[in-house]
Amino acid sequence: MTVDATLVLGWIAEIATAVSSERARLTALDAAIGDADHGVNLDRGFAAVRARLAQAEAVPATPGAVLALAGRTLISTVGGASGPLYGTALREMSKSLGPAASVDDASFVAALRAGLDGVRRLGAAAEGDKTMVDAYAPALAAMEAAVRAGQPLAAAANSAAHAAADGARATVPLQARKGRASYLGARSIGHQDPGATSTALIFAALQRAAERR
Repeated sequence: MTVDATLVLGWIAEIATAVSSERARLTALDAAIGDADHGVNLDRGFAAVRARLAQAEAVPATPGAVLALAGRTLISTVGGASGPLYGTALREMSKSLGPAASVDDASFVAALRAGLDGVRRLGAAAEGDKTMVDAYAPALAAMEAAVRAGQPLAAAANSAAHAAADGARATVPLQARKGRASYLGARSIGHQDPGATSTALIFAALQRAAERR
């Protein structure tokens, strides 16, 4: 399968729907160890992305252009850490994809890798720090392995979605070492990280978008 603007637009739409549906849950998770605004902020951000796409004189014609617009919109409309982190991930993906009208699966996975690298640079987080990286990194590893094995994108995204969900659940026993949750010290143990949880939603959204192509 080639990844084009239509697929990425579908992915963004799936993310927006999932975040809206899970807004209360994400906010509840964040209330336990953060500012209680993760769901609210992400929902506002992806609603703004949808509105920006709907209002655009011309829908972006390349996957990179869709991701660039989405990234810019998240950074400009979402407060806290989530806007800059997710916005950076999408903008780095856009840079990796460049102006191509479509890319192969391996190039798309390489763009996801660029997105993770951007998140790590900005947040200075590694696996085990109880952040979105704990879901993103295993999801990417699973997707890279599946694509190398010749699996179609939908199957690779399915593997990534499961790995991301597992990674999010695995944050429960961790003590946060980055972000606001780190201020709680040992009290952050026993709670699932909201950023890892929303990252799992994003990879599940990618799976659905790929399956519909």
